[in-house]
Amino acid sequence: MALLASLFVAILLHLSCNPSLGCPSQQKQALLQFKHTLLTQLALNDSPNASLAGLETWDSSLDCCEWELVTCHSSRSLSKQVTDLNLYSLLPSLAYSNNKTLGVVSSHVLTPLFSITSLLSIDLSFNIIIGGEIPVSGFRNLTNLAHLDLKMNQFNGSIPEEMFSLRNLQYLDMSSNSFVGTLSSAVGGLRNLKFLNLDENFLHGNIPVEIGYLAKLHTLSLRQNQFSGGISSALLNMIELEVLDLRNNSFTGEIPPDIGNLAKLSTLALSRNSLTGGIPGSIQMISNLTTLELNNNLLSGRIPAWLFDLEMLKILNLGGNKLMLDNPAKLVPKCRLSLLVLRSCGLKGLIPRWISDQISLDFLDLSENELEGGFPLWLAEMEIGSIILSDNKLSGSLPPRLFQSKSLSVLALSRNNFSGELPETIGESQLLILMLSDNNFSGQLPQSLPNIYRLLLLDLSKNSLSGNKFPTFNPDFFLAFIDLSSNRFYGEIPTGFGPGVIILSLGENRFSGPLPENLTNFTQLKHLDLHDNNISGEIPSFLSSLSSLQTLSLRNNSLTGSIPSDLANLTRLQILDLSNNKLVDDIPSRLGDFPGMINPPDTSTLSSALFSFDIKFQDLIVNWKSSKQGLSKYNLDFYSLLDLSNNQLTNQIPSSLGGLETLKLLNLSHNAFQGSIPSSFGGLQNVETLDLSHNTLSGGIPVTFTKLQQLTTLDLSNNKLKGRVPESPQLDTLNDPNIYANNSGLCGVPIRVACPDDAEPAVNESEEEREESFSWQAAGIGVPVGFIIVISSMYIAGFFNIRTNRRSSNRARSRSKK
Repeated sequence: MALLASLFVAILLHLSCNPSLGCPSQQKQALLQFKHTLLTQLALNDSPNASLAGLETWDSSLDCCEWELVTCHSSRSLSKQVTDLNLYSLLPSLAYSNNKTLGVVSSHVLTPLFSITSLLSIDLSFNIIIGGEIPVSGFRNLTNLAHLDLKMNQFNGSIPEEMFSLRNLQYLDMSSNSFVGTLSSAVGGLRNLKFLNLDENFLHGNIPVEIGYLAKLHTLSLRQNQFSGGISSALLNMIELEVLDLRNNSFTGEIPPDIGNLAKLSTLALSRNSLTGGIPGSIQMISNLTTLELNNNLLSGRIPAWLFDLEMLKILNLGGNKLMLDNPAKLVPKCRLSLLVLRSCGLKGLIPRWISDQISLDFLDLSENELEGGFPLWLAEMEIGSIILSDNKLSGSLPPRLFQSKSLSVLALSRNNFSGELPETIGESQLLILMLSDNNFSGQLPQSLPNIYRLLLLDLSKNSLSGNKFPTFNPDFFLAFIDLSSNRFYGEIPTGFGPGVIILSLGENRFSGPLPENLTNFTQLKHLDLHDNNISGEIPSFLSSLSSLQTLSLRNNSLTGSIPSDLANLTRLQILDLSNNKLVDDIPSRLGDFPGMINPPDTSTLSSALFSFDIKFQDLIVNWKSSKQGLSKYNLDFYSLLDLSNNQLTNQIPSSLGGLETLKLLNLSHNAFQGSIPSSFGGLQNVETLDLSHNTLSGGIPVTFTKLQQLTTLDLSNNKLKGRVPESPQLDTLNDPNIYANNSGLCGVPIRVACPDDAEPAVNESEEEREESFSWQAAGIGVPVGFIIVISSMYIAGFFNIRTNRRSSNRARSRSKK
């Protein structure tokens, strides 16, 4: 007993006195070097203060095994070794910031870590470590590595083959980066790999046949790459494969007919490729299949009925192909689905009754078919989370029971023939998204509508709804996207939607009166569309306080007065449409200072990113390229438009408008502008449509128009322009003479009217005259000299000798006669 006690004390003394039992000094130095390099690169690039959570504990005076983000394990010699680095989201404050901060950290920051050969796991996911390729020989040193997570960075270059020599690797996630090139055949060396994820990169070429040797692979995800070519048949060697995910690629060809040999497969996800052919019959052999996603390909043919006999199947998504499901009403499925998507699958007749037996169903999408009849009561009574039946031929009124569901979050019934009033029970729902546009609903809005406390998106556009009493929503609710356009609402513009509104579309109604000052309560408003109403009064200056505004459409109303220069305070404004009103005076020069029309859009904050589901949303109607067209709300952030046409604006066009470099459309037609076209318009380098017609503009067309390389629609007609029409490769493509019509002083090749100075140069004219006669331009010298030259030439040619010989001959004849 005493011997054991002495041994225990000796071990404790050894552990407390021997510094080698803590973090090895070389590993500590490597980690400190990593921290130093990281902070140095951030400082050199003037990056904003970043939250490096955990790294502040990396103090050289402490054992590195006590630092946050570091895990150590003892070896057989009782010394500790660094085995795990959890560097997940080191830079959260930068990872989702604007594009200017990207590239601040180079991939070489990893170099010190490659000397810690005891590492078993590294998690570097969700950082912004970019700016270079992965060091070629770096990971080759980490022979013990079993877990490597590099997702959600922006590494570039090719994936080093040395990474595929890590024989102990079981988990490899390199998704959401910028890797390029092909996937090396060396990946076949990862014999112990269970998880491989390479989604969201730029890899191309065929999937190497060697990947089929990964017999122990359980998960393969190569989503959102740029692979090309067919799916390798070598994948069929992966007999242990449980999840095969090749979505969002560029795969072509047919699904391998022997795919059913992957007997342990539970997930087969091949969506968003360009696969052709039909659904292979061998899939019915995969008894464990729970997820089948083949949507958004080019598949054709019949949907086999045996798919619904796979008892383990829970997720079935076949939408967006050219597939057809015959006699859907006669199916008797054996599966219990949680998701069913048969979008655009040729369904006809009534909604299949067998869906009522799918008691676990949470997502149903039967859109873009030819379904008829009413909304069945049995479907209204099911507790389904999402029901999408848009683009069918359904009719009748909606059952009140539908909105009493405690599960329903998404209801999309747009573009059908539903009618009647909206039930008052709508306020009892738990909806997040309600889309009923382009139907025949009538009556007033239900007063219970504001009771939907979770409502985020409300689209009731293109119906026959009416009334002037709008319910008031709780300001603490989440309503952000509202489209009530193309109805019959009247009265004052409603503003009781809460401060969180991002999109407010009330166009094509009968609203009247001035713009209400309560609009300033929408502090997050980005898109305000009030076109085609009866709004009167002047444009109020308080609109300039809507600092988030990107789109302002007041087209086709009865607005009067001048355009307030304060609108230039809207620094994010990209679309301004004030056309078809009664505005007067000149254009404030400050309108040429819109930063949103000068600088490229910031794509890091696009509102369209909020929509992760494939549902159509009402477009913004604009006068695009001489005709009214819809501009998708998904694309509003990418466009910059200025339309002041059909008003009574006067005086000169300010030259400052030429600085709006990102403008796609500039329309100033049908006003009373005078003076010349500003030469600064040559700076509209992105303009595609330019309309200055129906004014009293004078002078010439600026030669700077030759710089407009993107111009496809031009109208300068009905002005007082004169002079030569400029020519350039792009302008020459605009060969419609109506572009310049009713400008009596214009001339040039594009309109086939000769200009006064179109005569040939003087040098060419004198040469032609010389060919016709002597040089009469210098008669005093030219005639005598010319005469002498001619006589000399005749003499040299023997002319006078000929005359002499003739005289001699005549004399001889005379003598003979005598």
